[in-house]
Amino acid sequence: MTAATSGVQRLGGPALFVFLWSTGFVGAKYGLPYAEPFTFLGVRLLVAAVLLGLIAVALRSAGMAARPQYGRAAVVGLLLHAGYLGGVFYAISLGIPAGVSAVVVSLQPVLTAVLAARVLGEHPTPRQWLGLCLGVVGVALVVGPGIAAAGGSATAYSTTGLVACLIALGSGTAGTVYQKRHGDGIPLVWGTAVQYAAASALLFAVAATTEEMTIRWTGEFVAALVWLVLGLSLGAVLLLLLLLRRGTASSVSSLYYLVPPAVAVEAYLLFGERVSALSLVGIAVTALGVALVVVAPRISPSGTG
Repeated sequence: MTAATSGVQRLGGPALFVFLWSTGFVGAKYGLPYAEPFTFLGVRLLVAAVLLGLIAVALRSAGMAARPQYGRAAVVGLLLHAGYLGGVFYAISLGIPAGVSAVVVSLQPVLTAVLAARVLGEHPTPRQWLGLCLGVVGVALVVGPGIAAAGGSATAYSTTGLVACLIALGSGTAGTVYQKRHGDGIPLVWGTAVQYAAASALLFAVAATTEEMTIRWTGEFVAALVWLVLGLSLGAVLLLLLLLRRGTASSVSSLYYLVPPAVAVEAYLLFGERVSALSLVGIAVTALGVALVVVAPRISPSGTG
């Protein structure tokens, strides 16, 4: 196998993750009109937990080796799923545009790199720091025209919604670093099932005190739920956990930069939403930033680079 072929295969997992994760926007757009955010997410994660449990039993997957693993898996679930997804869904349900939430959450790779340096001993190179900063600039260029077209500055949006975005940002960052530090020894399938069970329990508890917990089981809602469970909760999240086991927290989290550009392209293809020239420039800048973070520099045979 050539080095080029190996490199392409290594990029296959991250590319698939970006595609799957970006389609969560489509699922949210179709599903949220028929269910409140915490109820919607609680049902989604509960179904995913049950399915993963059945899969683990059918495949005779390795179970939890020690009681502390249950607690660690639950913490990851509360942060990555209840905190991150709950914050984003709640913000969108309050009218925060997806572009605004994307700008806020796009700070996650930078925060992850800073936190990983302190907690995990990971130290991004100057080249990677440049890539992280370019990622923020690129995402802003992608979503900026949409925000301007909406006619709103941040002050026009719900303060509660913006706080929800910040909670999602903090939860996603902490969850990524915690998973990288404690997740390698936790069985993948059973561990993820525990994550979802813990997250769904918290989401249902919040829903019971803040929502009516009613769902209109339309065809669109069912289709959105099925895709979010299979494509996102099973496909994308399991792939994310695998990527975290193989790469650094900062390099894996930088893939989130590519999600807003991917959403912009999908919105154009599926809903006819135009992509401006500035957004196209932003997509290119974002791709360059991620490449600087995740693609190792070429080393010559002599080792001089």
